[in-house]
Amino acid sequence: MSDNTAAWIDSPYADLTIREAPRPTPGPGQLLIAVRAVAVNPLDAIIQSNGTVMYGWLRYPVILGEDVAGVVVETGADVVGFSIGDRVVAYAIGLEKGRDAVTESGFQTYVAVDASLAAALPDAMPFEDAAVLPLALSTAAAGLFEEDQLALDHSRLGQSAPRDEVVVVWGGATAVGGNAIQLARAAGYRVITTASPRNHERMRELGAEAAFDYRDPRAVERIVGAVNGSPVAGILAVAVGSAEPCREIARLTGAGRIAMASPPVSFYEQPRRPGLSLQRIRLFLRLGTRTALMQVRSRIRGIRPSFIWGSAIAGSAVGPAVWGAYLPAALAAGSHRPYPEARVVGEGLPAIQGAVDTLRGGVSAEKLVVTLPAPADS
Repeated sequence: MSDNTAAWIDSPYADLTIREAPRPTPGPGQLLIAVRAVAVNPLDAIIQSNGTVMYGWLRYPVILGEDVAGVVVETGADVVGFSIGDRVVAYAIGLEKGRDAVTESGFQTYVAVDASLAAALPDAMPFEDAAVLPLALSTAAAGLFEEDQLALDHSRLGQSAPRDEVVVVWGGATAVGGNAIQLARAAGYRVITTASPRNHERMRELGAEAAFDYRDPRAVERIVGAVNGSPVAGILAVAVGSAEPCREIARLTGAGRIAMASPPVSFYEQPRRPGLSLQRIRLFLRLGTRTALMQVRSRIRGIRPSFIWGSAIAGSAVGPAVWGAYLPAALAAGSHRPYPEARVVGEGLPAIQGAVDTLRGGVSAEKLVVTLPAPADS
């Protein structure tokens, strides 16, 4: 009998089922973590809602989950900088193409993660607070620093060397946006963002020099005024509906690149069941039309838009720069704050499906977290 348990998704659209899973064995460069907290992400809800539309390489049954925090119980070959007993936060990338969607996915008692996508936690930081970070931080880092995205300079991360260049983050109160603000500031860039007025002070605490209401009809005009002629290094578009105003900001400021963290439509606007439906047909027609129009209108203006894939940092210099060189020290110093705020919605793997359902209904400026009891060897 295995001492590992997981929340399985046995087929596209199915609810999660709790049962035994093989205990992972960490490979070279990997850690085995006894998981103490997991966060749910839109990606989990989208995979469950979309079936095989986006992640067609998955062979069910699989395990979802990207955000984990816990204790190292075993290390693979060639691991340096981590020891058994270390408290860590990690990005589980089992759902990505070419990875193991069973042993390397997060919704289970034990998970194998790449040590290059893990960071030590300060003793005083609760696991549930840390668990909000991995996917959001990695997606923000990919959008800001990857060569085929905004290609910002990450060589001075954490050194507080100021630059005059501005980064615009549309959707600063989102999980990706709040981490992007902190990463861009840590790399020395000035940041201007959007959020609901109730979140403006929080945006400034994270490092934005100005925040504007994204629902204001004059938001684009106000952002351009705040830029005030300074060079715009790039624009990060987060949340559904952000691409078009970001394209207008790029046109008016001369910015050449927009990195988009969200599709132009909400994938939640479809039934969670197989087969064609009028809702699903309309959704994908809107997706194709809006994406094509965005590309054409941007290229005409000399603007390069691109969609972000957070796991890209696993195979580039960005991953070690952010997860290895920057994050452990920044968490220890308190200069990078876990964002968004964790809302614990249950304990134990059976609580995860309810958390995913709640997320699908809409969550703002917080991340839903489920805690797990400590196994015997952690």
